[in-house]
Amino acid sequence: MDTLTDVLNHIRSSGALLGRTLANPPWSATFAEQASLSLVTMLRGEAWIVDSGASHRLEPHDIAIVVGPAAFDVTSDPDASPAPLYIQTEAGICLDDAGNTADSIGLGTRTCGTQLDADDAMLTGSFTVAGRVADRLLSALPRVVVVPRGAQRTAGLRLLEAEIAREEPGQQAVLDRLLDLVLVGALRDWFALPDVQAPGWYQAASDPVVGTALAAIHDTYDQPWTIELLARQAHVSRATLARRFTELLGEPPMSYLAGWRLCVAADLLERGDITVESVAREVGYSNAYALSAAFHREYGVRPSQYRRDIARRSELVSQADSGTVATFRFPGS
Repeated sequence: MDTLTDVLNHIRSSGALLGRTLANPPWSATFAEQASLSLVTMLRGEAWIVDSGASHRLEPHDIAIVVGPAAFDVTSDPDASPAPLYIQTEAGICLDDAGNTADSIGLGTRTCGTQLDADDAMLTGSFTVAGRVADRLLSALPRVVVVPRGAQRTAGLRLLEAEIAREEPGQQAVLDRLLDLVLVGALRDWFALPDVQAPGWYQAASDPVVGTALAAIHDTYDQPWTIELLARQAHVSRATLARRFTELLGEPPMSYLAGWRLCVAADLLERGDITVESVAREVGYSNAYALSAAFHREYGVRPSQYRRDIARRSELVSQADSGTVATFRFPGS
């Protein structure tokens, strides 16, 4: 399994909020869903993503990925400030600014706005991401990633646009998988852009030496790997593997292996249905004590405390969630 596949297996949409907004400019939308990743594309018209004073232009069918839970704006005009028209909740319901259901702007399945033939049409989707493995991808991305239409090599967006207009049994499952497809395709296309510096683990996947060792680590991290065994797997000397691996990934093979094992262990601990002893053996440690010592060195807490902290944090986030996803603004409302 290549590294990007391994990382993306930890980022899957499930019951994701996905919808279209139709409006004539000027308009703006504030997204406050606190999603780990948000996907934005204009099916018609142009827009700007405005975040922390920076503006990122979106032409029709460009795909933008916004990283992190902080609120951001999408607008037809960065200088316009129209009044709120409606608020969209996590359930996909559109409410007016008084909190009442706004039937007048419900234009169909997962579609809200002013009129069906509006000049601008925006499609948005979101991912909730958790875990240390997923963090490896998020930490390699800037706040806003834009993949131009001309750089896209898959038809996922076209399929997603067609499916969202249907209302048939199983639609949510289809939308979730298509949203995954669009995300994977957009990330691959962005990493392939000539002016993008892809992370070391992504570049290493295509290296005949380092890629082989990296695949062995990701596929069988529970095995008792040594630098000698990894070098034999890659058909090079220990010195060659150590040098090339460190050049591409910024750390030696055994250091990367240890870090990857602990990332996987942390994600397993979040599940809450597996003992620390079982986690230890699943990621290649001889017992819970050995894992606990390494885990404490890496994260500053013992595995049991880490699990309690994650559970408490999830509880607080759930209690604080207001359900508001986005506030849309149009003039004259």
